[in-house]
Amino acid sequence: MKRFHVHVAVKDLESSIRFYSALFGTDPTVSKSDYAKWMVDDPRINFAISQRGEKVGVNHLGLQVDSDDELEALREQAESADLVAAGEKGQSCCYARSDTYWYTDPQGVAWETYHTLKQVEFFNGDNGTVSQCGAKTEAQASCCTPATASQSSKVERASAGCCS
Repeated sequence: MKRFHVHVAVKDLESSIRFYSALFGTDPTVSKSDYAKWMVDDPRINFAISQRGEKVGVNHLGLQVDSDDELEALREQAESADLVAAGEKGQSCCYARSDTYWYTDPQGVAWETYHTLKQVEFFNGDNGTVSQCGAKTEAQASCCTPATASQSSKVERASAGCCS
């Protein structure tokens, strides 16, 4: 079953946690010093916020699935519509390791389809110092999104790695 995903970059994490906890009627299911996530069943949404130096506002949208079969079905559906995906298998993004396909819509909004494999302790990786991209700089500390869209249906990844 699919779950809609929204990730918003926020200026003030504490006030945003209070706001969204009141809106959803529950505390976050994951809460870190720079990140919070609500797994809400009504409406079925994975709503995440982070404070990682990003431009404030919608960071990316997505569809989370429960299996590799569902993920591959979404990829095939996108390919049949001539959308080209940037695939990442077993990569860490935020506080989870996932298999992911990234797309960029005609307006430049990043979309991901993904299957979460496991949670990780540190943002973008297991050891807290090196992201899955091998980056050690603060410039790579933002949540993963596709780098640029060369056309409305094609995604090109930055040569620096998967997180941009």
